[in-house]
Amino acid sequence: MTKTLTRIAFLVLVMGGGILIGTLTGPGEWYANLNKPVFNPPGWVFGPVWTVLYVLIAMAGWRQFERDRGSPATRLWWAQLGLNFLWSPAFFVLHQPWLALVVILSLLVVIVLFIARVRPVDRVSAWAFVPYLAWVAFATVLNLSIAVLN
Repeated sequence: MTKTLTRIAFLVLVMGGGILIGTLTGPGEWYANLNKPVFNPPGWVFGPVWTVLYVLIAMAGWRQFERDRGSPATRLWWAQLGLNFLWSPAFFVLHQPWLALVVILSLLVVIVLFIARVRPVDRVSAWAFVPYLAWVAFATVLNLSIAVLN
């Protein structure tokens, strides 16, 4: 597969997967009725933030895939994507904020491991994951707060 096709495939996978998960599991009445902390961002923030993050996630993914498809870094990248896509169904479909907290804590750990693994050989991918790490850390605190408040 050429580099261009690989990059398009990663963008389609990550962006398309994110859009699909968001559409199928979006917050509904259940979420609207939950008690939320004062720092809960307005709903319109999530779309633009995740759009930027998904582009960065895709870029880091194709960079690792092109470097070595079977490397530990590539496996960590796939693990974070699976956990990322699992969180919304756990939270919004199953209505299980405590289960979702376990998922997002696992995601946080995998993101940190990915950054640590790629930093010595691919600083671009490591830095691309820093905003993702920051957002997921914030989302973890938000998830915990919602679980405690409800």
